[in-house]
Amino acid sequence: MWQAEVRVDLDAIRENVSRLRSGTSAELMAVVKADGYGHGMLPAARAALDAGADWLGVCTLDEALTLRRAGITAPVLAWLLAPGLPLHEGVSAGVDLAAASLAQLDEMVEASRRAERPARLHLKIDTGLSRGGATVTDWPALLDAAAKAQAEGLVEVVGVWSHFVYADMPGHPTTDRQLAVFHEGLAMVERAGLRPRWRHLANSAATLTRPDTHFDLVRPGLAIYGLSPVAGETYGLRPAMTARARVMLTKRVPAGTGVSYGHTYTTESDANLAVVPLGYADGVPRHASNSGPVQLAGARRTISGRVCMDQFVIDCGDDPVADGDVATLFGSGADGEPTADDWAEAVGTINYEIVTRFGSTRVPRVYDGERPS
Repeated sequence: MWQAEVRVDLDAIRENVSRLRSGTSAELMAVVKADGYGHGMLPAARAALDAGADWLGVCTLDEALTLRRAGITAPVLAWLLAPGLPLHEGVSAGVDLAAASLAQLDEMVEASRRAERPARLHLKIDTGLSRGGATVTDWPALLDAAAKAQAEGLVEVVGVWSHFVYADMPGHPTTDRQLAVFHEGLAMVERAGLRPRWRHLANSAATLTRPDTHFDLVRPGLAIYGLSPVAGETYGLRPAMTARARVMLTKRVPAGTGVSYGHTYTTESDANLAVVPLGYADGVPRHASNSGPVQLAGARRTISGRVCMDQFVIDCGDDPVADGDVATLFGSGADGEPTADDWAEAVGTINYEIVTRFGSTRVPRVYDGERPS
C-alpha cells in the first residue's frame, strides 16, 4: 500500500520523443537535466533513446557522469560548468562540454591534457539572452583561440550553439533577431576556419514552432515530458507525470472552523475535511495555499488553508470522503484531473517548475512502461 507517489508513464515520453523526432530532419537531443525535470533522469533518458533521441543534454558534469556510469553511451552534452571542476573526468568519459569564454576554453585544454585526449567542445554565443555564451564582441577571440587549440590537437570543436529568449511566444520579434545574430556568429565560425558538425539553437518551443531554427540538432526538454512551452497549445503531447496521495485522515467539523496554520481558511458551513499527506517538502508549492486544484472523491476541489511542510487540507463540504481515498494533484487530464498547467496557473508559475518540484526523494517515483535495459 502506498501513501503518496509520483507516477511516470515512460511510454508517454517515448510517444512525445517520436512525435518531436518526426517533425524535424535534424538530430534530437533529449534534455534530461534536473533529474529529468523531476521525472527521473535515467528512466527518462533510456525512454527517450528508445524512441530515437540521438543525444542527451544535461547541465552539470555530475549529471553527465551519472549517465555514463549507468552505462549510457549515447552522445551527452553538459553545459553549466563552474571553474575548477574535474573536467578531465568528463573528457575521459566522452562527454561533450560547452565553453563560452577564454577562461573556460583554457580549462578545457587543461582537461584534455590530463585526459590525454581532445575535449569535444560546443562553443556558445550569446544571441540575446544575456546569460551563458560569449558576447558578439568576445566571440572572434574565442573562435581564434579554439581554432589554435584544435590545430594543436588539444580540443575538437564539434558544435556551436545558443539559446532563445522568447521562443515560447511565437511571433515575438526577438526570436528573429536572435536567429540573425546566430547566423552572423556562424559566419565568424567559418572565417575562423572551424567546421563544427552540429549547430543548434532550438529548444522545445522552437522545435515545435520554428523549423527554420532547427539547423543540425534540436534540444527539446519540457516537450519530451508531454508539457507544452506555449500557452494554450498542446501539440498532441501527452503529459507523463501524475502526482497523488491517499487521504490520511477525515473529520467532520462545524461551520466557522479555522483550517491549517494562520487560519487563512474558515469553513462556511459544517464540512468534511480531508488531510492529504503531501506538502512543500514533497514539491507542493506553498503558494498553492487556498488555490491549488486537487481531484478527490469524484470532484475537483481546492486546497483549504496553508500548505504545510508535509500535508494540506481539503474542505469537501457535505460530499462523502474516506480515509484512503486518492487525491490527485495533477496528471494528464484524461480523467478530468488537474494538469501541471492548471497548477501553474493557480500558483502563478510555469509548468516546468511544477513537475520539477516533484523530485523529492521522500515521495517514491513509480514507472509505467519500463523495459529491460
